Amino acid sequence: MALVAFVAWLVAAALAPSSYGALYDAAVSPIGRALLVIATFAFFLHLCGGIRHLFWDAVVGFELRSIYASGWVAVAASIVLTAAAWLVGRFLRV
Repeated sequence: MALVAFVAWLVAAALAPSSYGALYDAAVSPIGRALLVIATFAFFLHLCGGIRHLFWDAVVGFELRSIYASGWVAVAASIVLTAAAWLVGRFLRV
C-alpha cells in the first residue's frame, strides 16, 4: 500500500504543482502522518524479520524459546528504528 502511495506521489510531482500540493497536504495531515509512521514501522519490521531469517539460514536460533525471543527483539528493534528515523528526519528538516 505504501508503494502505491509513493508511486502516486511521483506521478503527482510529474503532472502539476497543484496535484503535488494536494498530495503533500494529505501526507502532512494527522492521518497521513500516522499512515507514514505505520509504513515506516512495517519497513523496519520487514527488515528485522529478514535479518532474523538470515540467522535461521545459518541454523542459529531454532529453539522454541529463541524463536519467540527473536520475534520480540525484531518488534522492539522496529519500534526503536522507526522512532529514530522520525527523530532524525525531524531534526534534519531544512
